Amino acid sequence: MQFASLGSGSRGNATVVAWGTGALLVDCGFSIRETKARLARLGLTPSDLSAILVTHEHSDHIKGVAPLARRYNLPVYMTPGTYHARDLGELPDIRLVHGYAPFTLDGLDVTPVAVPHDAREPAQFVFDYDGLRLGVLTDLGSITPHVEASYQGCDAILLESNHDPVMLASGEYPPMLKQRVAGPWGHLSNEQAADFLQRMDCARLRHLVMAHISQKNNCLSLARAVLEPVTRQVQNVIYACQEQGFDWLSLR
Repeated sequence: MQFASLGSGSRGNATVVAWGTGALLVDCGFSIRETKARLARLGLTPSDLSAILVTHEHSDHIKGVAPLARRYNLPVYMTPGTYHARDLGELPDIRLVHGYAPFTLDGLDVTPVAVPHDAREPAQFVFDYDGLRLGVLTDLGSITPHVEASYQGCDAILLESNHDPVMLASGEYPPMLKQRVAGPWGHLSNEQAADFLQRMDCARLRHLVMAHISQKNNCLSLARAVLEPVTRQVQNVIYACQEQGFDWLSLR
């Protein structure tokens, strides 16, 4: 199993997960043209994809889902709440995930995880294949006991480190948006991400990708200063960016 990103941030998100018999997208916040160009950097085309999984209905995650699915006849997995939160038009193959029930896709075991975020029925995902475990965890405002338990024992984690609280408080966002981002249904700060990692069993963790880093309310130097003391035992730590995402990382 391996994974990569087409881009990570408030202007568009998409993560690629590939395994022995398939590949999928987690979210697609880019146009078809941009998605094709970003997939090409990874040696893929949309025709290589088996499905699209959607975490929630915010535009930076869902904007390109319906057009891509229609153009390439791709099945789309999402919760009923996410599906009914937006008018996506006709989809060729919609597969609703009820009650966060796990499912299998071409031999890949997928576990949806309920998270606290200001969306109708958001989900993040844990993937298991051939004894390997990958966790994708962004767009949540706080770490619940359920989230913490769901991501134990991962070989790789893509984890949100969205904002620095001081930069957010003194930045240009209007007060209501600042309150939303920093609230328990918003986004994880650098400190919240570090606290989560301190409580995790990282013995198996080979790759840690810090993602969804705000371009207005965070910077790499601040994120690294908070996270490096708790990530020293991890073999490979990467900071994903909006334009390039990150290249393939193998769990094997």
